[in-house]
Amino acid sequence: MSNRPELLAPPEIFYDDSEARKYTSSSRIIDIQARLSERALELLALSVDGIPRLLLDIAFSGCGSGLSGETLTENGHQWIGLDVSQSMLNIALEREVEGDLLLGDMGQGLALRPGIIDGAISISAVQWLCNADKSSHEPRLRLKAFFGSLYRCLARGARAVFQVYPENIAQRELILRSAMHAGFAGGVVIDYPHSAKSRKEYLVLTCGVPSISTAVPRGKGEGGESCSEDESSEENQTVRISDRNRPKKKQKITRKGKGKDWIFKKKEQLRRKGNAVPPDSRYTGRKRKARF
Repeated sequence: MSNRPELLAPPEIFYDDSEARKYTSSSRIIDIQARLSERALELLALSVDGIPRLLLDIAFSGCGSGLSGETLTENGHQWIGLDVSQSMLNIALEREVEGDLLLGDMGQGLALRPGIIDGAISISAVQWLCNADKSSHEPRLRLKAFFGSLYRCLARGARAVFQVYPENIAQRELILRSAMHAGFAGGVVIDYPHSAKSRKEYLVLTCGVPSISTAVPRGKGEGGESCSEDESSEENQTVRISDRNRPKKKQKITRKGKGKDWIFKKKEQLRRKGNAVPPDSRYTGRKRKARF
């Protein structure tokens, strides 16, 4: 698919001054960005108590221009935007957006204090990490750095919602597996799964052990209603909800001592090979007393 921008050039090069202005001046892109951001905010499932939240908008394109951040502002939230494209951030400064802007590469991790973010959204960005744009880029390590740092800066119980365009099933599974290894629980929500034009995928993650109230929601159907599980699955092509948390460390295996028979057999094998082996004696294979 040659029309995928992540396959054409690195984001900081692809979204230059010309492309950034084209992106933010298109009424079609502005409308799509707003609708995707609204849906991501809906999937965050923030409690309706009138208290503004501090949210993180992560992108390799749209956040820097402030398009998705405007949706967060309209809903009464404060936000921090991270983008790798200086041209996009310059557009946001011209548009005088209300969020704080950071220039940075999400693949190198997020330099934010632990536990200060109440939620995170990202529109069409995470799949960029699956490409090796430089000789030093390793997709698996970049995804690990991103999800690990995101897990640390989110408050426990907070959600992160990523609208993604995975190139294939393997790429989707790589992204989800990286998130699970970082400690997240969650899965993929698919809106309009049977529509080639309207189909959208959202990776919905929860920081910490999820409760019943933070279960991953279902995707939308053609009429805007929630799909049933049969309607939203695609015969083993959809990654279903996973509750996997940070993998446990391997337990150290203590091996039992070898018996006399094993020792005699091993020494005989070494003798056949011509190795110098100490002669057998009444002390061979005898268990030594513990020293105090």
